[in-house]
Amino acid sequence: MDFRLSDELIELQQRTREFIKTEVVPLETEQAPHEHGPSESLRRELVERTRKAGLLTPHASREMGGLGLSHMAKAVVFEEAGYSTLGPIALNIHAPDEGNIHLMEEVATSAQKQRWLKPQVHGHIRSCFAMTEPEGAGSDPSMLQTYAVRDGDDYVINGSKWLITGAEGANYAIIMARMDDSTATMFLSDMDRPGIRYVRTMDAMDRCFTGGHGVLAFENLRVPAQDVLGEIGKGFKYAQVRLAPARLTHCMRWLGQARRAHDVALDHARRRQAFGKPLAEHEGVGFQLADNDMDLMTARLHIWHTAWLLDQGEKCNFESSRSKVVCSEAEWRVVDRCVQILGGRGVTGESIVMRIFTDMRAFRIYDGPSEVHRWSMARKIVAQAGHRT
Repeated sequence: MDFRLSDELIELQQRTREFIKTEVVPLETEQAPHEHGPSESLRRELVERTRKAGLLTPHASREMGGLGLSHMAKAVVFEEAGYSTLGPIALNIHAPDEGNIHLMEEVATSAQKQRWLKPQVHGHIRSCFAMTEPEGAGSDPSMLQTYAVRDGDDYVINGSKWLITGAEGANYAIIMARMDDSTATMFLSDMDRPGIRYVRTMDAMDRCFTGGHGVLAFENLRVPAQDVLGEIGKGFKYAQVRLAPARLTHCMRWLGQARRAHDVALDHARRRQAFGKPLAEHEGVGFQLADNDMDLMTARLHIWHTAWLLDQGEKCNFESSRSKVVCSEAEWRVVDRCVQILGGRGVTGESIVMRIFTDMRAFRIYDGPSEVHRWSMARKIVAQAGHRT
């Protein structure tokens, strides 16, 4: 494995870094403190700036209007975008749209791509992924209770979903529903169809996703058979097509946030005097900065390794789980130390670090909590050991 970046990728990295610094970071104050995510008007302003810079939707294929980046290139660019709380929104690589774009490229028909994917790649519309349920599916998608039944040329869907990121204001949804034979199927639906009811926005810790996290009710929603995503009964398979790379892109974006927090804390530790010398010269602070550096590098190497494997055509479900746990916990440790280094400033809005802290905490839960990934990895490790004996 050769992790040396090409000259072309270094240029793209630097161009993204400069764009985030000059065009995105200054807009962070435009989001009101009470909002559960950037407003649609702010999102559109960010998208237009990114479009002019030639950096919009870099992970999508060139055919659809993106830059067609490899997984390794995404690792570099997504980290730079993540340096701002608004960076992923600006580049159109935020969750859930980034994962939905990947899934649609892999599975959708030509007609579905023209109707939903292409305008999404161009930043004109947003989407949501409706799988998680209040009493059912979450880390265990086999517990789906939302169901779909065939009725003539349509499927009729009933059920409820919650923690649906970006649901408020989304233009279309990818809906996971159970069939009569207990398999699952994905359906595509415009959000303004009769039968979809937006119930409420949940009061969540984070506020980095446009549309926040919503509760949806499906009440006899009719979806034409032509709007089935992929094949009937293969919803669980497609969920893995989406989730394996999506876990990794979360790691990429949050690495940028952790690096931002570290930079803020480092600057503070260099300038702030205490007990006759800068904070950074006290071992209690200096050791935390050193630990930050090690955790940041550990996370980056796990991301790059898994991205490299994906670029080789590997499925990487195991590696994706490992990276999700290692990165979410390492990046969280970095931000937690930064709050400690900043002291009182770190727990107030006087520093961006408090915002990063509250936004990042959920990372250890969504797309599978650390405990579920460890459990899944342990099963595979034991099974592999059994095959060797």
